[in-house]
This record gives sequence, structure tokens and C-alpha cells, in this order.
Amino acid sequence: MGKTLAYKILENHIVEGKLSPGEEITIRIDQTLTQDSTGTMVYLQLEAMEIDKVKTELSVAYIDHNTLQTGFENADDHEFIKSVAKRHGVLFSKPGNGICHQLHLENYGKPGKTLLGSDSHTPTGGGLGMIAIGAGGLDVAVAMAKGTYSLTAPKVVKVELKGTLKPWVSAKDVILYVLQQLTVKGGVGKIIEYTGEGVKSLSVTDRATITNMGAELGATTSVFPSDENTLEYLKCQGREEDYTPLSADEDAAYDEELIVDLDSLTPLAAMPHSPDNVDSVKNIGEIKIDQVAIGSCTNSSYTDLMKVAAILKGKKVHPDVSLVISPGSSKILAKMAENGALADIISSGARIIENACGPCIGMGQSPKSGAVSLRTFNRNFKGRSGTLDADVYLVSPETAAVSAIKGVLTDGMISGESLPEISNTEFTPNDNFIVYPKGCDTENTEVVMGPNIKPFPRNSDLPENVEAKVVLHAGDNITTDDIMPSDSRLLPYRSNIPYLSNYCFEKIDGGFSQRCKEAGQCVIIGGDNYGQGSSREHAALAPLYLGVKFVIAKSFARIHRSNLINSGILPLVFKNSADYDTFDLGDQLIIENAPSQVKNDTIEVKNITKGKVYSTKSNFSDLEINMILKGGKINAIKED
Repeated sequence: MGKTLAYKILENHIVEGKLSPGEEITIRIDQTLTQDSTGTMVYLQLEAMEIDKVKTELSVAYIDHNTLQTGFENADDHEFIKSVAKRHGVLFSKPGNGICHQLHLENYGKPGKTLLGSDSHTPTGGGLGMIAIGAGGLDVAVAMAKGTYSLTAPKVVKVELKGTLKPWVSAKDVILYVLQQLTVKGGVGKIIEYTGEGVKSLSVTDRATITNMGAELGATTSVFPSDENTLEYLKCQGREEDYTPLSADEDAAYDEELIVDLDSLTPLAAMPHSPDNVDSVKNIGEIKIDQVAIGSCTNSSYTDLMKVAAILKGKKVHPDVSLVISPGSSKILAKMAENGALADIISSGARIIENACGPCIGMGQSPKSGAVSLRTFNRNFKGRSGTLDADVYLVSPETAAVSAIKGVLTDGMISGESLPEISNTEFTPNDNFIVYPKGCDTENTEVVMGPNIKPFPRNSDLPENVEAKVVLHAGDNITTDDIMPSDSRLLPYRSNIPYLSNYCFEKIDGGFSQRCKEAGQCVIIGGDNYGQGSSREHAALAPLYLGVKFVIAKSFARIHRSNLINSGILPLVFKNSADYDTFDLGDQLIIENAPSQVKNDTIEVKNITKGKVYSTKSNFSDLEINMILKGGKINAIKED
């Protein structure tokens, strides 16, 4: 029986454990990346581990989220990250250079390597044939300190691509179709591996769009083979020497399979308020739009933006539409300035903003109240745009551009507009935005910490009895945006957990933080897929600061579950999902003999108020048990 590509790469990096689905394994990590929204916590944690030089082949600190400097806070965070990067031998990418995933694809990603990033869209690197995994900041800090990462070996899902995409249908439509079929929970505990004849018709940046949004499936990661298209892309980036051909064995066995007929796909859109709420643009109809935003780590590549420029050339953005475009990297922006495409975009009436995440994370460009916004981004959760009552649709760059001209959601296949072919181009290497560490100097490099940077909260050893009050009864598909909002108002305080905690769950329940403060020790009741979305560990750290001791849910998203355990908070799953409906705010719960119970697959939780006993599933691994007993990962590492 042959091997999948995913397991070939994992096998080449395994340090401990049995490489079999469901087994705990530890793998060697070659590269890490951080961004500034999560980065300050990563580097505070790295400092707490008191290491010298990082143990990875390459680690890069990118500044791409908090680039809007309306006060000192963001600039202080950047200076802090830069100083720690210099201290420990980490490359530092200055603000304005671009979006971390696009930059890493261009400059550092290598087929067959492992990459761990403190951003849920790190799987973008799978477009180059990497095993690239998003994780919580502490996991990334540990990978930098020890060079390893532990996870449950995932199943592997084969997505076979057949045929070729038609004009006006793009890679974005491929992943939207996969999301429609598998849903936002369909990839949990799995790697999505793309195979088939259709793979050859997709460029590396096409593949990166698809692997990027694999995060929306809840997948551990997604991966494409490394082939002639990979070589061509690396040549264009001046990195031909980084090429390695990689593919699955012809007789590889997969746990699940999905066939996608590229010939039959049409332009698609994810409707409000979930990436898997997908229908064809034709079926949705010509709804009036107010805003179009093109960019993000999903769709800001050179070929994406050149298609947009070609569609806009000689045209005019509709009078009722605001079109904003954020290129993925400084290299892309420079090339488009050289070849005239940038002038075509600007002449159409589009706005060009900084090479950064920007509106994708609610950092500026929030639509007007009640607006319809088309975005080439990866998430359309309610309120993520910064406007709570806006309706956000996720579409391809081609659909976004033609719709911006027409003023309504438009299917390019029936628009009568032409769409020229865009070929790859060679880029001139430019590392003027990169600050290279000169070795590593922990003794003589001062760590610069501004007044907004506060220590991250730490838990304590698990007590014999854990008693807590129910402070929230949440629904299904709660996102990390719901738990800890991320927008231009709060992003400057990502390194200040005490301040952020005041806004925890504010979109769901404005009284949450105050109830926590009054209760002292708290528990959250959650629905299905609790904690989906971004990898931000602030969604665990803020509840920790507020006294949350455990969360009982129908199911958890992978990264958030890990972040809770890293913080010493117990993520428990209902054995009987009907129990979910039997809790009320204020119920007093207790886990007796907690240190003994966490070693079992079942943990009993008593509802003192109602006189009931609930059975919950824990299924903690030995490493997770050790972390929980010691109050979190940092405590366990320092003690061990």
C-alpha cells in the first residue's frame, strides 16, 4: 500500500509516536512564522522560556495585522517584536512589506518542509508542497524554543481534481465548492490532499488560495504536490534551488475521497455569515452592492491582481461602489507599478491601501451600516468587517472586479466581459523590508517593552476540586472573533490581556466580563464547533484572566481546544448532547477529584444547583494531562 504525500512529509519529520490516525506524534519543525496580532504573546512566551537562539532552520516575524498607527500601542508592539527577533535570531519583516502568508510563499516556503505559524491561515504554504500548520502562539513559541510540535496524527482526505477551470472560474471557486460539500466542520482532524489531472492546470498561487481556505474547513492543513508548476513559480521568485519534486504514491490509500469536476464549476459566493454558506453567483442574483474589497492572504497574489487590473482597464467603478484593493506584498506592488497595471487600477476609481491584512481583520475599510460588501477574503463571520449589520459575501477576484464595475453581484461568465490570460513573471529579489539578525545576542540585546505590553496570564496547578459558576450559554459555531473581537478598536491592545478581557464575548453577551468578575471562577457552556476561526490564543487567555476554569461544549475546533489546554483550561465534550439544554446562567458546577479524573476518558461534572451529574468526554493525551495538571504549557515546560 502506497503513502500519501502528507504522510511522506510527516514521516520524514517524526520525532516521537506512531504515525497513524488518532495517535499522538511529535514532529520536527523546520520553519515558523508569526504575525503581530498574535506575535507579542508568542515572544513574551519565548522570553519566559529563557532560551538563547531558536532551534528552527528559519523563523520569521511579520508585521501585517496592526499596521494602523493611531497611537503608540501598535508601534510599541512592533519595536518589542523586533528587539526579541534580534535577540534570538529571528528575521523581522517590517510593516509595509506585505501579508505574512504571501511573503512566506514568495521568499521562504520550500517543498517538503514543515512550517508552524501563529495564524490559522498558515496552511497557505501547502500550495508549495509543505506541511504548514496553524497553531496557537504558545505552540509556536515552543517550536521555536525546542524545534518540535506535538499533534494528533490526522486522517488524510483525497480531493481529486478532474478537468480544467473555465474562464471566470478560479481557485477561489474550487475551495468554495469544497466548503459547500464538506462544511466548516468537515476537515476537523484531517489533512486535505489534492490530487488528479486537474492539479496541473493550477498555478502555485491558485493552489495557495485553496490551501489557505482549508482553514475554514477546520482542517489541520491542506497540501498539493510539488511539480513543474512549483518549479516555475520558484524560478520566478529567484529560488529555483529550493525546488524538490514531491507527490503521493499512485496506490496511496486515503481515509476519505471527494471528486471535484473543474469543468462543471461556475462562479460561486459564500453568503452571510459563514464560508460554507455557498451558492452560485447566478442563483444568488444581481443584488446591489456597496463595497468591494480585494486582497487578503487568500487572493492578493500577482496573478490575482493582474486579472483585476485587466478587468478594470479602461472601465469605471460604479458610482455607488467603493472599491478598495490591498496587494499581498511590496514586490507585487512594485511590479504592478512598473508594468502599468497599478495605473489601470487607480484610473478606474479604485483605492489602493497598504500591503497588509487591513479590512480582512476589520482593520479599517468597514462598510456602511446595512451594506452589502463583496470580499475576496476567507471569512465572513458576522461583524468581522467591523460593521455588525453588514452582509459580507466571499467571492473570487474576477467576480469582485466585474461586480465593482456593474454595481451588482455579477457572474462573469454571462457578463459579456472578456478575461485575458495572465502569465507568470519574474521578480527582482528585494529584501529591503527585512531586518536580518546578526547571529544571536541574548546578553547584549535589550528587549523593548512599552507601557501597553502586559505579562500574559498564568494558571496554577489543577486543584483537587474545581468549582465554577455558569456565566455563558453559547450557541453553535462560536468563533474566536465572537470570543475575543479583533478590529481596529481592539487590535492595538493584543498585548494587554487585562484591557482586552473587558470586551470578551461582547458581541454575544455584553455582560459576560462583569459576570465573570463577580463569579470569580467560571464555566462556559458551548455548542458545536466551539472556537472555530482564527488561531488567536487571546480567545483562551482573556477567559483565563477572567477566571474561566473549564468549557463544556458539543465539540471544539482544533486550534482553540489546544489553546485552552495550553492555558490550563479544561475543554470537555458532552457525552449526551441533549445535556447542553439543561444548564442555566448561575448554575454552580464542580469537578471533584479533578487531578484523578483528567487521567480518565470520562470526567463527571456535578451541577450543585440542579442536583444533576453529567458525563463528559476528555480524551486527553499524556502530554495534555501533564499540561492541565500543571496549569498550562508554560508551567509544564519550565517544571520539566
